[in-house]
Amino acid sequence: MESKFIIGNKRTGSLIKIIFFLLICSRVSGQQTEIIIETSSNAMVLATNEKGELSTSYFGKKLANKTEYLKIALQYKQGQEYTGVAGAAYTSAGAKNLLEPAIIVSHADGNNSLDLRYVSHEIKVIDSNVQLLGVLLKDPVYDFNITLFYKSYFNDDIIEQWSSIQHNEKGNVTLYKYASANLFLKAGSFWLTQYHGEWAKEMQPEEARITHGIKTLDSKLGTRTNLFQPSVFMVSLNSPATENSGTVLYGALEYSGNFKTDLELDYQNNLRIISGINNYASPYTLKPGEAFTTPAFIHLLSNAGKGAASRKMHRWARNYVIPNGNGDRYTLLNNWESTYFDFNEDKLKELLKDARKLGVDLFLLDDGWFANKYPRNGDVSGLGDWEENKAKLPNGITSLVKEATENGVKFGIWVEPEMVNPKSELYEKHPDWVIKQPKREEHYFRNQLVLDLSNPKVQDFVFGVLDNILSKNEDLAYIKWDCNAVIYNAYSSYLKNQSHFYIEYMRGLNRVLEKIRAKYPHVPMMLCSGGGGRVDYAALRFFTEYWPSDNTDPLERIFMQWEYSYFYPAISSSNHVTDWGKQPIKYRTDVAMMGKLGFDIVVNKLSKEELQFCQEAIKTYNTVKGIIWHGDQYRLSNPRMSSVASMLYVNESKTSAVMFNYLVNNRYGEGSKQPILLSGLDRNAKYRIEEINLFPGTKSSIDPETVYSGDFLMTVGLNPVVNSSRNSVALKLMSVN
Repeated sequence: MESKFIIGNKRTGSLIKIIFFLLICSRVSGQQTEIIIETSSNAMVLATNEKGELSTSYFGKKLANKTEYLKIALQYKQGQEYTGVAGAAYTSAGAKNLLEPAIIVSHADGNNSLDLRYVSHEIKVIDSNVQLLGVLLKDPVYDFNITLFYKSYFNDDIIEQWSSIQHNEKGNVTLYKYASANLFLKAGSFWLTQYHGEWAKEMQPEEARITHGIKTLDSKLGTRTNLFQPSVFMVSLNSPATENSGTVLYGALEYSGNFKTDLELDYQNNLRIISGINNYASPYTLKPGEAFTTPAFIHLLSNAGKGAASRKMHRWARNYVIPNGNGDRYTLLNNWESTYFDFNEDKLKELLKDARKLGVDLFLLDDGWFANKYPRNGDVSGLGDWEENKAKLPNGITSLVKEATENGVKFGIWVEPEMVNPKSELYEKHPDWVIKQPKREEHYFRNQLVLDLSNPKVQDFVFGVLDNILSKNEDLAYIKWDCNAVIYNAYSSYLKNQSHFYIEYMRGLNRVLEKIRAKYPHVPMMLCSGGGGRVDYAALRFFTEYWPSDNTDPLERIFMQWEYSYFYPAISSSNHVTDWGKQPIKYRTDVAMMGKLGFDIVVNKLSKEELQFCQEAIKTYNTVKGIIWHGDQYRLSNPRMSSVASMLYVNESKTSAVMFNYLVNNRYGEGSKQPILLSGLDRNAKYRIEEINLFPGTKSSIDPETVYSGDFLMTVGLNPVVNSSRNSVALKLMSVN
């Protein structure tokens, strides 16, 4: 019999006294158990056979009649399945399995086999939208068990999966693989969209049909692990999904360390996706009674294309992951590209006045403000020595914070606390705190090495860097946390077991971030990693925003921000107007407005008209930022398929929207030759369209008096009149009576 509960209306907060069937239910038929996880659109069905082996019997669009899930398996005639465990919910190695396992163990007696059988399951109702299922599996021979967790978000169609591994054997067990999730999908064909990149070339997409064998997405960099291979991906079922049609699975591991996702198309043409911590160089010794808990793997299945999937992921992220995800953000002026390392207190005071003149909320002091014995006058020294440089800042940070307040702006600061230059006092005093092989030549990434966060003393030091700055400056309003190096010559002088290094490093980092957030829960923090080297939903539980790339050329950013938008909401994307690229400042500002706006320019070098434009653009941004940050995002015209890129943001009530349009092909005569179809509007509503962010002295081609129906805009479309003389067009839509 299915359990029942009362659900509350999340939007209004009022309790709707309607009884709903429990979203996760189970049926027991003889010795067989069926567990159904349902979200608003989908169902994942777990079932045991007569031996208690747990498999995924179905994952797809949910059925109206739950009893019919039992009939699904009979409809597939794919030939003989030799093992009976090809569709296992968590595939083990060493017994019957012939395919890629989710877990590999060596027991205390040296035996390498594992056979997992269903014992029980438990359901916890967290709130009206969230349920947590725990399924206990146990080996019938060894005192070894795994609990599989499935946290489902009904309205968002999102499931987080992770596992907890324990044993009570007479000795230690070695884990050689320990995945978070093991998905099993059936379709006629599968198409993978994956990403690759490098510094200044982040989030480059590739799509290809998945062929038989194993495709692996992974990273072994230790830190900054998304630099070459981001951990997010999409899998389309039957044919490549489009923005508005097709079935697509989004996948993302909530982990900032080494990751590994195996996608295996088996001999029966079924797809198995196994994702978790990369087991590279990391066999883990598990003591009796110890629990090894993996990070969560997020997946979202959409039957209505990529756009519907991303909008659900954005809402989930704002509601459940990103700090203050439904709140506000600061516009800012950063000093980096105007001064680099060459500044002093007087220069910064002038820049504070520039921030006030520009009209932003905050001034951000970047790299170069610290270290005395080895001054931070370049990237070759000083990193790790976090006292103010007396020559540059004789009165310290406190005086700058006070000066900022007097200028009516807030003050933020850059740190890179996980790293150290060999030319630093920290390196001289604590060489044992540095990750390096004791008998090998040091190798540097950006002239620096990584501190050993597996060491509790280093954890205390890194926390102390932030705690010291924030406790001494209560009005400090923003932290930019950078992470520029990867790990070479992996070795910890603290750890006895080096195979635990990569795992313990990440545990140490998470302890530091948890401690910082516990003491300073409301301080906005930007996640920077030389660009997009650490962008994932584990890190974004601590940071209010991320830095997509050091490449701020607006043309390049259009492509990057487009790809990031599949997985991350606009409120979390930090976008700065800089001098990169050849586009005019209007183009650069419009692109940066598609997220959290910032400036990194020399204000006193702007022309009178450019300064006026920026000042007015910030005022305009403050009137529309709520739509961009909290609204639904629609990708209208793909820059990889058209000469014009177009992005739309629509507020929840569908009464207002913001549309950005850009020329991305400068060949002769290119522009918006056809109308662009809008999405997400109210078909029955009437809208006026006003062009915003006009450069001083220019006129708009858009008539603000013309009224369009939502039906017209979504059926016929609108031509924003983009061409070589109007290469960036920003529009605001407002409903009228």
